Amino acid sequence: MHWQTEGFVLREALYRESDKILTVLTRAEGKCTVAARGARRSGSPLTAAAQPFVYAHMTLFTYRGRCTLDDAEIIDSFHALRADIERLSLAAYLAELCEALAGEVADPALLDLILNACHALARLRKPPALVKPATEFRMMSICGFQPAVDACSVCGRVPPAEPCLHLNQGSVHCAACRTGLEGGLSRTLGADAWRALRHIVYGDAKRLYAFTLPPGALAALTTAAEAFVLTQLERGFHTLDFYKKL
Repeated sequence: MHWQTEGFVLREALYRESDKILTVLTRAEGKCTVAARGARRSGSPLTAAAQPFVYAHMTLFTYRGRCTLDDAEIIDSFHALRADIERLSLAAYLAELCEALAGEVADPALLDLILNACHALARLRKPPALVKPATEFRMMSICGFQPAVDACSVCGRVPPAEPCLHLNQGSVHCAACRTGLEGGLSRTLGADAWRALRHIVYGDAKRLYAFTLPPGALAALTTAAEAFVLTQLERGFHTLDFYKKL
């Protein structure tokens, strides 16, 4: 069966002498494993599209549960990412996080988010230090790990006094209310990072990166976002380790 969809290449793996196996986040069917036969041959019409971070109109063929890329028309390759190792490595981490969270059910919001993140890095030249925590928190929220950030989860105060994020429970609390929570770790946010977190979780997706923070508050947001991801998913990411070495 042939079918068409828009898809974003999250990852590639070399296969045999001239093929690739792609992990593609599609708008129609969610995450799919796609064989790109001959994509490594010189002159192959699939070569340009069978690359990480490429967004394309794809014609796919499914037979006995296996999916093959027949044709692709590139919508955006986010080529500018490849000229900046920091932005490229961050995009690789966000794509790996997206792959870990994505299911085999279409979720247009998730696809739009990874595209928005690549656009912010490649074209808008948004600071990677801002794009990273905003994308992490938003992606986790889309995929069922949305933190409760409206008020202190213990006393109900709005805004929380000296707000912190409990990593295991995924809720914000006042610093003084920490004793009212069960075990697990918390990360200090502070008032500015808490307001930014509310914007990230509840705000307009098109304006996700439309905020600024002083360095200390951005550092607090970054620390909390990364710790929240690793705690909730109970795993690490090789691409994140590489990014942090830069």
